[in-house]
Amino acid sequence: MTEAAFPGGPAPLLVLNIAALTPRLLSHMPALRSVAQPGPGTAPRVAELVPVLPAVTCTMQASMLTGLLPRDHGIVGNGWYFRGLGEILLWRQHNRLVRGEKVWDTARRHFPRYRVANICWWYAMGADTDLTVTPRPVYHADGRKTPDCYTTPPELHGELTSRFGRFPLFDYWGPRAGMASSRWIIGAAGHILHTHRPHLTLVYVPHLDYDLQRFGPHAPQSVRAARELDRALSPLLDTARARGVTIVALSEYGITPVNRPVHLNRLLRRTGLLRVYTQSGMEYLDPWTSPAFAVVDHQIAHVYVRDPRDLPRVRAVLEAAPGVAEVLDREGKTAQSLDHDRAGDLVAVAEPDAWFSYYYWHDDRRAPDFARCVDIHRKPGYDPAELFLDPDDRWVRLRIAVALLRSRLGLRTTLPVVPLDGRHVRGSHGRLPQDPADGPILLHSATDRVPLSTRYSATDVAGLLLELAGVPARLPSRTADRVRR
Repeated sequence: MTEAAFPGGPAPLLVLNIAALTPRLLSHMPALRSVAQPGPGTAPRVAELVPVLPAVTCTMQASMLTGLLPRDHGIVGNGWYFRGLGEILLWRQHNRLVRGEKVWDTARRHFPRYRVANICWWYAMGADTDLTVTPRPVYHADGRKTPDCYTTPPELHGELTSRFGRFPLFDYWGPRAGMASSRWIIGAAGHILHTHRPHLTLVYVPHLDYDLQRFGPHAPQSVRAARELDRALSPLLDTARARGVTIVALSEYGITPVNRPVHLNRLLRRTGLLRVYTQSGMEYLDPWTSPAFAVVDHQIAHVYVRDPRDLPRVRAVLEAAPGVAEVLDREGKTAQSLDHDRAGDLVAVAEPDAWFSYYYWHDDRRAPDFARCVDIHRKPGYDPAELFLDPDDRWVRLRIAVALLRSRLGLRTTLPVVPLDGRHVRGSHGRLPQDPADGPILLHSATDRVPLSTRYSATDVAGLLLELAGVPARLPSRTADRVRR
């Protein structure tokens, strides 16, 4: 008897968030396509998923799991300026940052014993889920950082690491980012599905994100990444089918080609709007005294303006910048459902072939030491250059070897290997897609029971998951047209 045959209980779901999956890439993934095929030889049924702005991981996941828009759940990006702290913080992990009822909260009102596993979806810490796995390095007192993950219950950590080894953090992000981390996540998901049998299993699979940003979405390396990921997913899909688990696959965004970084903070500094302070010869962004600064997030930038009287001037500077498609003021943010206190006073959107860098220094010799490192928590903005080894440093691999040796000897060290420009980045996301073929998608394996629409908005996903689980609908439908520009 399968889990789905449990009388009166919820239908079990496996929800795969496959970063950057688009219709173009799905065409290279036969195992995943088979999930959406109602029968042998039939065409797969795939729906367009219309994202909210910004189309980035944290915002989209929050909308999909709550059915709410950014103005309501408060996740306006992968990070923002925390006004009460005076700090720019990206990639925070606590679930309390996400306002609103989650899918599993609703399901538990109808099925009190509804069990949920979160495997690497964001905002996992502190979430009211039964099983949690999320990347979490060990920060040693001597400054070293070693790969690891956080789990609940705690004993799940030993269960997974004894079977799959230590979580490969350095393959999850950085110049080494690749298939190893996704294989670990997929293996952990299969193990949890087989041994713990949750009703809802959320799995984040990051692999497509890497080479699409490195080489662009149409490059041979990106097609190869899609095929490689499809082969890795196949055993997990088979496990789900064998247990009668409904499979849902979706993405948060599609990556499109870019060829030029736009340095908003340097522009603001040149016009006297951004200030820095210097320590040990290194310049640091000073958000406390700057009249304006940008927290960049791929193709979106939240621009915080200290004095409202400066808003017209700041807006004029941004609108005149090459690579800026539009600047949203209060009315513009309201139209895009970004009118939340956490959002910038202005929000800049990049042109389709551009993306925003966080760089604020004019002389690379004055850059802070973390700029050349993979350091997602100290940089005041997203840095895709962390996916590369500096091609202009002929000794970069020797530096890595020396740093690893020092680390093994217990000595403090850094890995200054990241380039200080973004000229090598070839893919980005964040703005709303111009072509559905470059946007996110949704498919599921239960079309005989719950027909698949041709289009969903991000806020429709929560209601669809509840319907697939057998929970009475509670979320009003929000048409995709309301979130499309």
